[in-house]
Amino acid sequence: MTHSSAWPVELRGVTESVIATLGPNELWNMAALGLHAPANPGEPVEATTWGNTRTKRNFHRQGGGVVQFTADPREFVDSAMTIHEQSEPVLQNADAWVEIKAESVAHGEDGGTEWERWEIEPLETGTVRTRRPRTVNRGFYAVVDATVAASRLDVPVFETDVLLERMAYFEEIVEKCGGPHEREAFERLSEYSGWREY
Repeated sequence: MTHSSAWPVELRGVTESVIATLGPNELWNMAALGLHAPANPGEPVEATTWGNTRTKRNFHRQGGGVVQFTADPREFVDSAMTIHEQSEPVLQNADAWVEIKAESVAHGEDGGTEWERWEIEPLETGTVRTRRPRTVNRGFYAVVDATVAASRLDVPVFETDVLLERMAYFEEIVEKCGGPHEREAFERLSEYSGWREY
């Protein structure tokens, strides 16, 4: 696979995105996808799917999808924690997006969960809808981290008590530092995951 620099945003570390993949029902499935930026220029961007997800199956069926970037924590939570499908591949509040090709490069198992690693390459120059000043709201990042913790609650390799402690901590950060959207997103996350009932 050749590697281009047509990403509509700068990728650093693990950049959280939402991937839209077209399912056999002709609807676009939205899911969270962490994009691992390469250590060196020219190397591929990679992502890992865990389990037999719609994203994994659609990647195999379609060979790609649409990666998008949203600063709306509610869209991120809905995509990460629910079966969220729509007729169009781009979320209402996405700031930027790009059509991508996904190529499977490795697979294995970790703690009883299958994983598959993909090289992700833009197929075109991405679209940027919004260039906004980037402000740091700790509540937003707490929602993202809480989404990761919540998604691991039923995975045997992770300790439930540790994850619940993290959820309680993130809830406190969202309450102290988040705005209305972050608080609404965390409430949705709590409803979807049921973490308070564990």
